[in-house]
Amino acid sequence: MGNSSSKIYKLNKSGNEILNPALVFILALACGITVANLYWSQPLLDTIANTFGTSAAEAGMIVTFTQIGYAVGLIFLVPLGDLLERRKLIVSILILTSVALILAAVSPSINFFILSSLIIGITSVVAQILVPFAASLARDHERGKVVGQVMSGLLLGILLARTLAGFISELAGWRAVFGVAAFLILIQAIILQKYLPAYKVPVNLTYPKLLGSVVKLMREEKILRRRSVYGALVFAMFSVLWTSLTFLLAGPDYKFSDAVIGLFGLVGAAGAFSANIAGRLADKGFIKFTTLFFLLINLIAFSLMFWGNHNLLMLVIGIILLDAGVQGTHITNQSEIYRLSAEARSRITTFYMASFFIGGSIGSATSALVFGILGWQGVCALGLVYSIAAVSFWFWEQKYF
Repeated sequence: MGNSSSKIYKLNKSGNEILNPALVFILALACGITVANLYWSQPLLDTIANTFGTSAAEAGMIVTFTQIGYAVGLIFLVPLGDLLERRKLIVSILILTSVALILAAVSPSINFFILSSLIIGITSVVAQILVPFAASLARDHERGKVVGQVMSGLLLGILLARTLAGFISELAGWRAVFGVAAFLILIQAIILQKYLPAYKVPVNLTYPKLLGSVVKLMREEKILRRRSVYGALVFAMFSVLWTSLTFLLAGPDYKFSDAVIGLFGLVGAAGAFSANIAGRLADKGFIKFTTLFFLLINLIAFSLMFWGNHNLLMLVIGIILLDAGVQGTHITNQSEIYRLSAEARSRITTFYMASFFIGGSIGSATSALVFGILGWQGVCALGLVYSIAAVSFWFWEQKYF
């Protein structure tokens, strides 16, 4: 596939021009592989903690610093997607990501590993350059569908990374996980260099003004602000679950191995299909309905998982529901914000996703702390607090906007 327009677009059965399905698949796969870097460590936290002789709370900082790094990358790197040629930017950042993953693989201490995780987080924002890239390439009539398909790849990468990490760790140790990840990123860089079209947004701004325009967008766009609140709260819920789940499953209640813990990523993967559904519903204009529906699913999920420390079925059902609810809300958010300004999609992504991962870092930090003090039921109570806050915000939004 070359970079000509005839290779980027195809005609569907109705005679309308659509983005080439092969290119959509490449974008979805790239998003999945890139975002997986944020989640390789999650099923390994107990094993890594044992290697370095640290507590669960300190090991939980691996997740927190990865997410903080991602927020930093969103603020300072993603806006470059509206300033520089996107293919070259994407490939350059991927090379830095592979170096950071190698550093994680050879870490001599927990502090070195946490620092490497911070760098991995900063450079793994390529996924958030690719999503607005896909939205820019897609025609107006299919934008929600394309974003949903690309995000399905991203979300499956989030969930399946845990499964693959568990199996690799069981076979070759946790350090091998990050070596494999570095190799995958390098292969991905080669593929994207070959198949992505060259693309540059015609924006005449310096880098400082570009960053300042993110703040301006936030002030001007009420929808962006409100959708960012939903994003922060749902990713806080997501992080509350996945940060402490490893400690529950490896602990005395279940005593599962890394490989078995990794399999729980497959359980959550069932919820990834809600991304496609949410994207299609958003294209049809059902934004308010889908938002409330998925927020209520999150609330139900934590209510069920409250008994998850002694009931595996409740835990599994809760994981499926939570992943479906979080992902459905996220896609609904993105489908709405990407309608705001075609020229500023990378900067819109910057503000939204920075809010998203700030919420996630708060969720993971509070989850590890609460688990150490109150155990699993305390973690579920924390998740319910975030869920109730999100539903309450929805009703407040309907009343005043």
